Amino acid sequence: MFEQLTQLAQQFGVESVIKNQAIPNEHNEAVMTEASSSIISGLQKIVSEGGADQLAGLFQGNNAQDSSNPVVQKLTEQLTSSLGEKFGINNETASDVAGSLIPQILGSLVNKAKDPNESSFQISDIIGAISGNSAQNSGIMDAISKYGGQFGLDQNADGKVDISDAMSAVTQKGGGLGSILGKLFGK
Repeated sequence: MFEQLTQLAQQFGVESVIKNQAIPNEHNEAVMTEASSSIISGLQKIVSEGGADQLAGLFQGNNAQDSSNPVVQKLTEQLTSSLGEKFGINNETASDVAGSLIPQILGSLVNKAKDPNESSFQISDIIGAISGNSAQNSGIMDAISKYGGQFGLDQNADGKVDISDAMSAVTQKGGGLGSILGKLFGK
């Protein structure tokens, strides 16, 4: 997952990083790598702080490139701070770089993850990278798989309830992750 994010950072970093005179050339690669790691750590932090609904919202619509999206704002602020601390980049330049890179990378990531013909980005890989494949998330997925069929959550009728069904429900019905889990657990 990190490798794919780094590739996206390199793809979108040409204008905002490489051609940016305010960023020393010797820092170009490290700045783009920092953008990738900042996205993963930022998404992990959002989930750990109870922001799963915000993440589900990010994957629902076409708002991953919207700078007013709360997830995009948090990740942009985190990268701005990190660029200043680690590379001594002034706040204005760091903010410009982060404000350019984060929405572009997230937008591309979400679009690729939603594209059934794109095999390099799977929603399950993204969730695994964000959640760290923790036992808690494993338990949640086991419960969803075990009981979800009884609640009509097997969206693709493959006999099991998994992340594909959750994403189908989110994208097709416009429900957030909270409403899907609410269906499952009767809330």
